Amino acid sequence: MSTDVITLSGLRVHGRHGVFDHEREAGQDFIVDVALATSTAKAAATDDLQHTVDYGTLADTLADIVSGEPCNLIETLAERLAAACLEDGRVERARVTVHKPQAPIAQRFTDVSVTIERSRER
Repeated sequence: MSTDVITLSGLRVHGRHGVFDHEREAGQDFIVDVALATSTAKAAATDDLQHTVDYGTLADTLADIVSGEPCNLIETLAERLAAACLEDGRVERARVTVHKPQAPIAQRFTDVSVTIERSRER
């Protein structure tokens, strides 16, 4: 398995995920971080984008998922995002964190997040 990692941090997207009606109606910002285990050797040797993960395209794909079909739990959202990351055949493993800094919690807090790690099945 490769030791190279491509990281996209702080992708902020408005979504309508949550179990409460007001979360679905008004929505809120979610912040996504992904770390992708992949080999960057061929891309580095050729200096060619086609041999690596295009993080601009990946950001668009992840944003579409976050702004798309709502789910109750950020755990479900994280699974959807990880699956999208693994669709790129070059990605061996994806670590995804979904932050919900405006979660409906009565106490003062900075952030709520869920982190999952998924690997490509071989």
